[in-house]
Amino acid sequence: MTKISVISPVYGAPTLLRELVRQIEDAVRPLTEEYEIILVEDHSPDNSREIITDICSENKRVKGVFLSRNFGQQYALNAGFDLSQGDYVVTLDCDLQNPPAQIRDLYEKMLEGYDIVFASRQNRPDNFFMTQGSRLFNRLMGFLTDTRQDESLAEFAIYRRKVVEAMAQMGDYRRYYPLMNQWVGFKTAKVIVNHDERTDGKESSYSMRKRIDLAVSTAVSFSTKSLRMIAYFGFVITFVAILFALFLVVKTIITGIDVSGWTTLFVSMWFIAGIMISVIGIVAVYIGNIFDEVKHRPSYIIDEKLNFE
Repeated sequence: MTKISVISPVYGAPTLLRELVRQIEDAVRPLTEEYEIILVEDHSPDNSREIITDICSENKRVKGVFLSRNFGQQYALNAGFDLSQGDYVVTLDCDLQNPPAQIRDLYEKMLEGYDIVFASRQNRPDNFFMTQGSRLFNRLMGFLTDTRQDESLAEFAIYRRKVVEAMAQMGDYRRYYPLMNQWVGFKTAKVIVNHDERTDGKESSYSMRKRIDLAVSTAVSFSTKSLRMIAYFGFVITFVAILFALFLVVKTIITGIDVSGWTTLFVSMWFIAGIMISVIGIVAVYIGNIFDEVKHRPSYIIDEKLNFE
C-alpha cells in the first residue's frame, strides 16, 4: 500500500499544531491508510516541544523530531526528509497558510506522471513589505544563481521517493531545497492553491535581513557567478581607467594645461581600495563556505525523536 509522509518544520506557531495535525489527517486519510506526520521542532522559543510531545503520546502516526538548536527551516526539512519513509513525501509550513486539504490536489496531479508537484500560491494576503521582500529575495536569488525563482512557490510540495533520495545524495552542507530540486531535475508541475492568512495573528519569522543572508549564503554555495562578476567588473574598471588616461593625455596635448595629480590620485586610491575590499570580501565568503564543507559537520543534530521505531 502507498505510504505518504508529511513533513512540517515547526517554529513559532504552538497554537496551530493540533489543528495542523487534524487537517493533515483529514486530507491524507482518504488517499491511503499508511501515512506518517513528521513534526520537526526547530528549537522554537515557546512551548511547541511540550505540545508535540502530547500530540505524539495521543497519536502514534505523528512523529516528533526535536533539534538540538535552531538550525533553520531548510535544515529542519533535511531532517524530515532523512527520517521519512513514504513513497510520496509532502512538505508544508506549520502556519496553515497553505491549507493541508489541498494535499489531495498535489497528489492527484502527481499521479498524472510527475515526480515533483509544487503548490503555486495565489491571492497572497501578505502586506506590501512582505510581498515586496519576497519578490526582491527571489529576484536576487535568481540573479546570483542563474536560475529562475518563482515567487509564488513555497515549501508546499509533494515529492516521489526517488527525488528525495536524489537530493539526499547531494553532499552540500548548506541546504536550499528550491535550488536543489531544480538541480536534480525530474518531471515537475504546479498546482494553484489558496494562501490564507495566519489565524494566530503572528508575522512570519523571516525578516528581510534573514532573507538577504539566506540569498547570499545560498548563492555562493550553489553558484560561482559572484566570482565571475568580479572578473568582469575588473575588466570593465581596467578599460575605463585606460580610456580616462587617454582622455587626460589628449586634453593636456590640446589645451596645454597640466592636469592636477592630487585629485585624480586621491579618488583613484579610494576607488581601487573599495574595489579590492569588496573583492576580498566576496572571496572570503567562498573560502568560508569551503571551510564549512571540508569540516563535514552534520547539517543538523537531533536532540530527541518520538514514535520512531
